Amino acid sequence: MDTASLEDADGATPMDIAIFREVLSTFPAGVVVVTAVGPGDVPAGLTISAFCSVSADPTLILVCVDNGSNTLPAIRASGNFTVNILAAGREELALRFASKREDKFDGVSWEAPQLAQGGPILRDDAASYLVCRIDQEIEAGDHQIFIGEAVEAGVQHAHPPLLYHNRGFASLK
Repeated sequence: MDTASLEDADGATPMDIAIFREVLSTFPAGVVVVTAVGPGDVPAGLTISAFCSVSADPTLILVCVDNGSNTLPAIRASGNFTVNILAAGREELALRFASKREDKFDGVSWEAPQLAQGGPILRDDAASYLVCRIDQEIEAGDHQIFIGEAVEAGVQHAHPPLLYHNRGFASLK
């Protein structure tokens, strides 16, 4: 069994990043595409698995966005974002939005939220969605944590969600 030091920063051996990542890969997570509209009304989006519920009252969720993401400036500029919870079988779309390519939305069916400002809703590919207004942004290492207040939501398909586990995609059986 692999182990790593968990001692504090006062002269201790730092955590081995490879083992840290290996441990985290054993935890299954849902796959979402976070979208926003940047300057010039240009849509932006990225795939993440760091998404969770924070509070029911008020309706708060959390997403973590890498500091190197091309979507980060659009989220900040717009002040809101949409979380598209991908349906099982949408692995290709998840990989597309995980890339740095410029044409992520080419050929993808999407529409603007009905009730609130937010990023594109991926109607054909998301099992459900949440449109969020940024409540807080917190710097955390090489990521930004966004806590968003859900102001619009919808369940679009009765499909199970797409999951990510052990560095690969999976779905509920």
